[in-house]
Amino acid sequence: MELRGTRIAILAEHNYEDPELWYPYYRLLEAGADVFVVGSGTSTVYTSKHGYPVKVDAEAATVDASQFDLIVIPGGWAPDLMRRVTAMVGLVRDASAQGRLIAAIGHAGWMLCSANVVRGRRVTGAKSIKDDMVNAGGIWTDGEVVRDGDLITSRRAADLPAFMRTIVDALHEARVPATNGSR
Repeated sequence: MELRGTRIAILAEHNYEDPELWYPYYRLLEAGADVFVVGSGTSTVYTSKHGYPVKVDAEAATVDASQFDLIVIPGGWAPDLMRRVTAMVGLVRDASAQGRLIAAIGHAGWMLCSANVVRGRRVTGAKSIKDDMVNAGGIWTDGEVVRDGDLITSRRAADLPAFMRTIVDALHEARVPATNGSR
């Protein structure tokens, strides 16, 4: 499998956008990654906007960013709840400080704003949070997926194929050791 040995955290809270959690979950699992659902700590099972449950593997307060190669933040209304939990925001902030990959889609940009990781970075997201992203210092770009180094953002569920291609490419790049120009 192409991503065997890669560890992924997908953040969860009530009212997550169904495809924005499940599409990355199954795509990364299919590629051989170890995928963990990390909740805010308010429940052991979170329900999506459409009533679909997801069971957590761990709470944000019990994990460390260094345990993961990538953190995926699904959208929906969940990011507004996630950003109220210090451990969730800290996990994203620490992942950014450590140069870990972070991928956020839709309203997940709210978490990036709360973690203070968008300043000076090219970003996109749900159009309704454009002002929040710009006010947090982000450089807004309206594109199906925007990658700025270790930060990958996308607008909505319809953009998931491009979002996931970019994530998988970034994970492959992270696995290839730098050659420093030598052969």
